Amino acid sequence: NTVNISMQKNDAEGNASYSNLAKGVSQGDWVTISTKFTLSQTEGSTYLYIEGSDGADLYVDDFSIEAEPETHPESDIAGLKDVYAKYFKFGTAVTESELAPSATKELILKHFNSITLGNELKPENMLDKAGCIANAEAGNEGEVSVKLNNSARTVLNFARDNNISVRGHVLVWHSQTPGWFFKENYDENGDYVDKETMLARMESYIKGVFEVLGEEYPDVDFYAWDVVNEAWLDDGQPRRPGTYEQAPQGNLSGWTAVFGDNSFIPYAFEYARKYAPEGTKLYYNDFNEYMPQKTEAIIEMANELKEKGLIDGIGMQSHLDARSGSDAFPSVSAYEKALKAFTETGLDVQITELDVTVNDNTLFDEQAKYYSDIMDAIVKYKDSVSAVIFWGVTDDSSWRASQCPLLFDADYKAKPAYYSITDGITPVEPTSTATTQPKTTTAVSETTTSSVTAKTLGDANCDGSVDISDAVLIKCYLIDNNKYPMSEQGVANSDVQGSGNGVNAQDAVSVQKYVIGIIKNFD
Repeated sequence: NTVNISMQKNDAEGNASYSNLAKGVSQGDWVTISTKFTLSQTEGSTYLYIEGSDGADLYVDDFSIEAEPETHPESDIAGLKDVYAKYFKFGTAVTESELAPSATKELILKHFNSITLGNELKPENMLDKAGCIANAEAGNEGEVSVKLNNSARTVLNFARDNNISVRGHVLVWHSQTPGWFFKENYDENGDYVDKETMLARMESYIKGVFEVLGEEYPDVDFYAWDVVNEAWLDDGQPRRPGTYEQAPQGNLSGWTAVFGDNSFIPYAFEYARKYAPEGTKLYYNDFNEYMPQKTEAIIEMANELKEKGLIDGIGMQSHLDARSGSDAFPSVSAYEKALKAFTETGLDVQITELDVTVNDNTLFDEQAKYYSDIMDAIVKYKDSVSAVIFWGVTDDSSWRASQCPLLFDADYKAKPAYYSITDGITPVEPTSTATTQPKTTTAVSETTTSSVTAKTLGDANCDGSVDISDAVLIKCYLIDNNKYPMSEQGVANSDVQGSGNGVNAQDAVSVQKYVIGIIKNFD
């Protein structure tokens, strides 16, 4: 049986928004479910729901709400936005509940200069059903009422107060758009409206979103918006007619139910171009964008929109899977092939929702290698890529949490993938051999047969140099020294703290500090 924890938030006007916080599966025994959330910064009410599968008995025990223990992300590693500053924006997606811990805010401020609201700006949260129905009753079925709820305000306030740019997501989408939006009198049981009425609703909605945000957040830099999201299937065909409620994870779309095809897309971009603030770039965004038939469909559509001056770029979601390493999907070459094809349109490309899953959490070295290769491919086309956005901040808050897809773990610690994608991006330029090279010392051994003679501090893999691969090896060695062994010489080299008690986490931190130039030598 599945147990879900969800939240309802009502703003001061009584408008409700909903979010799923966590779920667990019980086979008739007790299960522990924990989650994080934040209360709105403005007036309103909050409700938590604990619900089981239909017909299943549900018992709740030892329920508590506690303040998040104070913790802090690592301060002695380089910020990703700084590492990639000369290439592109480096961002993350976050929802209100994920933004709750102060450590999350600290990590975002250190590493990211772009925020995407994970759910709060999607149609289901921006549409005001009561207002829409009132408009229909007054004889204007094409006029849409748009609102901004407190969940969105919490994230937007954080972005505004910290001068972080925002990537808007999303205006026109089949998913998380309620079925009633496509029906006569805004009644989910009614008939679909005609194309003319739907176009009026689309224009009214897009205009309303930009007006509401412009009025309340004039100082926030909405530098990009996903105008249309996920309109093509993997075979390059439009989605099938239907509503989100009929198949939340399926291939149905209310837009194709009304239009019969994807002919609504140019209108969406036309209206977005008409009402978006000056300087806001407009994108088509999709997943599995590296599937050949979908790639072709996206490029054909994008070129047509480009000829009309309606589109600025293509968003590659990039939900990838390192699996066990050698079986990664897609292959790096397949991903790069799609990336290259998109850049050849002459449009901008943004990596909009990047994450990389693994089969289990013993495969972080394989994940790190795949991340590194993907980022190398992206940097190769840096002149055509303006932003790289990760879909989440820490593993535990990811929509794919069980597969640990991000750069930081639940304790806000950088994983091997972080180190793999910072390696070589900002190389330290030595000013003098005396201050920038690790010191060499003579190791003391209790036996005359030891293979350790002299050690170059920090050179964990004994390749004659000290770089990010040494820090990664030390961390992996500490996780599992059987799977990630080091030679006796490597262990001696890794004891940069000179503790004499072997290798520890502080040694890895010190090597990282040395590589990125925070320290000039090992004392």
